[in-house]
Amino acid sequence: MWRPRVTRIVAYTTAGVVVVTLAVLAVVVAPQFGLSDRVFIVAFGLFVAWVLHMFARCRVVAEESGITVVNAFRTRRFEWPEVLDVSMAEGEPWPTLDLADGTSTSAMGINGTEKALAARQLAELKALLRVRGETPDPH
Repeated sequence: MWRPRVTRIVAYTTAGVVVVTLAVLAVVVAPQFGLSDRVFIVAFGLFVAWVLHMFARCRVVAEESGITVVNAFRTRRFEWPEVLDVSMAEGEPWPTLDLADGTSTSAMGINGTEKALAARQLAELKALLRVRGETPDPH
């Protein structure tokens, strides 16, 4: 399984700070704000935390039968023969899987900002694709 480290740390830390800050704000806000306003403030903080969680949960999971790509708001499962190639050009935020049906999909679980980790994860995924996929090795 591959997942970004920094993204998870930043997302969950930020989510915690947002929820705690808005909960405290809901308690100490001026008296003219009613209960519904205070509930909305906390609910907004929880919504922001949920969105951050959705980005932090991104991962790429390789199994014997295929690969599961968990992106922020969509999870897709592919059998190995469905994935033709994986590439990530310099400066791209995450790699792209080229699929047998002519489409492509992003794999947000490998984060390009974590350069060394992303390069290692991409190399591991490419090696698995060569072994388990049906695309011949270009070398």
